[in-house]
Amino acid sequence: MQQIPFIDNTFMESNTDFKVLIKYLDQSFSSPLVQTPLRHHHDYSNPKESEDSTLLLMPAWDPGVDIGVKVITVNPNNSKYKLPSIQGTYIYSDGHKGFIKAILDAKALTVKRTAAASALAASYLAKKDASSLLMIGTGALSSNLIKAHASIRPITKVYVWGRDINKAKALAKECSDEAFEIEAVENYKDYIPKVDIISCATMSKSPLVFGKHLKPGQHLDLVGSYKKDMREADDEAVLRSSIFLDTYQGGLKESGDIVIPLEKNILKEEDIKADLFELCSKTKKGGQTDDEITFFKSVGHASEDLIGARYYFKKYVDSLK
Repeated sequence: MQQIPFIDNTFMESNTDFKVLIKYLDQSFSSPLVQTPLRHHHDYSNPKESEDSTLLLMPAWDPGVDIGVKVITVNPNNSKYKLPSIQGTYIYSDGHKGFIKAILDAKALTVKRTAAASALAASYLAKKDASSLLMIGTGALSSNLIKAHASIRPITKVYVWGRDINKAKALAKECSDEAFEIEAVENYKDYIPKVDIISCATMSKSPLVFGKHLKPGQHLDLVGSYKKDMREADDEAVLRSSIFLDTYQGGLKESGDIVIPLEKNILKEEDIKADLFELCSKTKKGGQTDDEITFFKSVGHASEDLIGARYYFKKYVDSLK
């Protein structure tokens, strides 16, 4: 029996072209053949910690082509153990005969496809000449979000902030060889009015981005707040913005950035302008005016994992030739 290949973080780091990965996702969202049942989201008690952990099961399949399922855990307190908060495995299989084609590092796959999805949204929503970015958060996603956004917009200046300034400095150093200038900052609020794109990837339960600081024409990319009690932007940011989701299926139910404003009647479902399926298929449009603030909320979608796995498996097969 042939050994099942394991596609790890090192391989993905060395074989990611965000422009190509974004194109893969764009094609998938524009003519959706991938079928994705609502993901299983289970919060479970973690007695040794002060808050719950989360188990996510995310299946998807392209009939007759391929099928995959991601099994991940999210442990918000893992930073104190010097471990990533997201860990897991992706099982990628043949869609016709069902055999396993590869196993992928789910954490690495997740950060790559999530960053690509955010940049895909920004390609429809952010100003064409957006040249500056504020990155709020210093986790594994952050460097990928920065690089993905820089692959589709002419980013020349990046500011990065985290609760630990040393982590922000480490992230700036990690990206120091990129084509843009990058700087760690101690007070991110000072930079919110100065940038074209704000990307936020945190575990925060209270808003970090306040509408009063936003300026006309900005694009807000919210990637954290994966639970109903988590928020990265306040009510005023919602009221001042045109709201877009990665998918209605998850976006309306899972994130506090959307669920809480809906519950408070600050936001109505009909106020949401579009999701990625509608943007990519051109059935609905992104930002309509230069002064419009666009607000994109991502919670992740299993189709992104499958398309990402397909991309990296092709890269792996090509590397053997």
